[in-house]
Amino acid sequence: MSDRPKVVVAVGLPGSGKSSYFAKVGAHPVSSDALRLQLVDDETDQTINGRVFALVRHLVTQRLELRRPVTYVDATNLTRRERRTYIRIARQHACAVEALWFDVPLDVCKARNAARGRKVPAYAMDQMAARFVPPSVSEGFERVLKAAQSPL
Repeated sequence: MSDRPKVVVAVGLPGSGKSSYFAKVGAHPVSSDALRLQLVDDETDQTINGRVFALVRHLVTQRLELRRPVTYVDATNLTRRERRTYIRIARQHACAVEALWFDVPLDVCKARNAARGRKVPAYAMDQMAARFVPPSVSEGFERVLKAAQSPL
C-alpha cells in the first residue's frame, strides 16, 4: 500500500460496532452522530441530515487538504450512492479510499441497539437493512476490509 493519505469509509447498520471500534483503536473519525450532537444536542436527530452530511463532506475535505494520513468516516454508508461522495472526494485529492465493512447480522445489531441509550426504532433498522448494498471494489474502493480483518 502506498504512503498517500487515505479515506476509510465505515459501512454498517446501527449497532454494528462502528463507533465502538473507532473508540477502541483510538481513531478520531468524522462522525455524523457526533455532528448531530454538536449541532442540536441530540445524536439521534435525523431531521438535520442535510446539514450533518454537508459538514461531514466539508470536514473530510479539510482533513485531506491538510494531508492527514487517514480520515475515517463514521456513518452507516449503506448504499453506493451514500458512499460515492467519499470516493469522489478522495480521488479529487489523489488519496486512497477503502471501505471498512462491519458485517454484523441484523438481529445482533437490533439486540445491541436495544441495550444502548440511543435507540434506532426497529422499523427503521429493518428499512435500513433492506436498502443495504455491500461495499465492493467495483464501486471505486481500492479495497474492502471487514472490520474483523482490519489492521487498525
